[in-house]
Amino acid sequence: MVRAQLLLHCPDKPGIIAQVTNFITVNKGNIVYLDQYVDHVENIFFMRIEWELDGFLIPKDKIEDYFQTLYAQKYDMSFRIYFTDYKPRMAVFVSKMSHCLYDLLARYTAGEWEVEIPLIVSNHEDLRHVAERFDIPFHCFPVTPDNKAEQEAKEMTLLKEKGVNFIVLARYMQVISEDMIKAYPNRIINIHHSFLPAFVGARPYHAAYARGVKIIGATSHYVTTELDAGPIIEQDVVRITHKDTVADLISKGKDLEKIVLSRAVQKHIERKCLVYKNRTIIFS
Repeated sequence: MVRAQLLLHCPDKPGIIAQVTNFITVNKGNIVYLDQYVDHVENIFFMRIEWELDGFLIPKDKIEDYFQTLYAQKYDMSFRIYFTDYKPRMAVFVSKMSHCLYDLLARYTAGEWEVEIPLIVSNHEDLRHVAERFDIPFHCFPVTPDNKAEQEAKEMTLLKEKGVNFIVLARYMQVISEDMIKAYPNRIINIHHSFLPAFVGARPYHAAYARGVKIIGATSHYVTTELDAGPIIEQDVVRITHKDTVADLISKGKDLEKIVLSRAVQKHIERKCLVYKNRTIIFS
């Protein structure tokens, strides 16, 4: 059964929940999910509500207009409406490391996610065989300092042709340009090898080993123009002891990276992430 999913935020005022739920119930909608949160520091109200459209009196293509006119203007709301009969289209960007890619594709082919993956993009040929194994088109755009802008323009043209809604950087080792970030605001998901901003650089697990850490972490976040400083979607840690070698840290870190990235991707697919300023509200 098709459902509508409404995410919104606005200045907190009495009666917002009653108004929104009344809008749905008087139009014969059956509410199946409701989660809300008030940030008392910012005085901002956040809400996610989902309802079945079977028998709903307002046509699907008119719901957004009705809600904008009746409630969004009155309460100064920012909102988005999604429908469960549309699968978002996800592009995966990779370089040479395969652990996150395999995990994403395994979940995709197992039918865990309501999503389409029309293509995989890379700056190297190394993982073409993985894409072929899962029967997903693979597009290689080798990047150098001299051709980076030209290659990314080609990538953006391809993404538009394929109707891509969001991008997952599965250990893609290139900095995304401001133009692409603006084209996909809060729709580019990255995985980072630590609790940001610790242990930045090319050899994070070696640095962690040298420091004698007792935990290592992974962070998945939306990409912004400030490197590795976008809104955080998901984080987790794993315990480390003095017995762990650098190889052990790398192995544990890779496992953690793919789990944290997949959790973040799932939240995005389920439309349970709401970005406000540089923070995320992650609904249950």
